[in-house]
Amino acid sequence: MSALFNFEVHTPCRLFYSGRVQAITLALEDGEIGIYANHCPFTARSVTGVLRVQDENGGWRSAFVCSGILEVKEHKNVLMVESAEWPEEINREQVLEYKRQAEETLKDTHLKFEIDKAKKKLRHAECRLKVLEANV
Repeated sequence: MSALFNFEVHTPCRLFYSGRVQAITLALEDGEIGIYANHCPFTARSVTGVLRVQDENGGWRSAFVCSGILEVKEHKNVLMVESAEWPEEINREQVLEYKRQAEETLKDTHLKFEIDKAKKKLRHAECRLKVLEANV
């Protein structure tokens, strides 16, 4: 078994995850990263995407996370995000409707702020769908 490290995910509303893990992967501004025990300390901005957590037994679980800050330290790694959801917290029909609305907005508008908002909404929907597919 691989070495374990402490990992927590916080949202403004709750402690989303806390435990000892073998590894995590997530998207940062400049690409995806994998963190294992004894990783060198750093702080970086995370982006909306899929967080994958490898538990003590080696099993992987995926969750949707919005943008935030990842802090890797010797004693604990902490991810602070705007929001986070496990697959069982995601409503597939609602996500498909958000995706459809975002795609419709992208087809129908030429205003930059509406395009940016629709792209963000579309990214959130696509990442949530990835989480649902990964945990089937």
